Amino acid sequence: MANHKSSVKRIRQTIVRAERNRFYRTRLKNIVKDVRAAIDAGNKEEAAAALKVANQQIHKFVSKGILKKETAARKVSRLHKAVNAI
Repeated sequence: MANHKSSVKRIRQTIVRAERNRFYRTRLKNIVKDVRAAIDAGNKEEAAAALKVANQQIHKFVSKGILKKETAARKVSRLHKAVNAI
């Protein structure tokens, strides 16, 4: 158990941040899964629409500090490549 006020606050902050990060990680996985499902179905229009949403959301996560810039660029690039291959 924490013995200092600052330690107690750090524990509180860690719990809140962990919960928030879990939400964003799950959201990211679902966004990518939606694009992949449209690609697997072979529906280029649906895949392009899902890709547009994914692109916006992934870059939004970069601005919030959830993802690093290069990680987001890699994910978006791979999704674009897969959609264009349909």
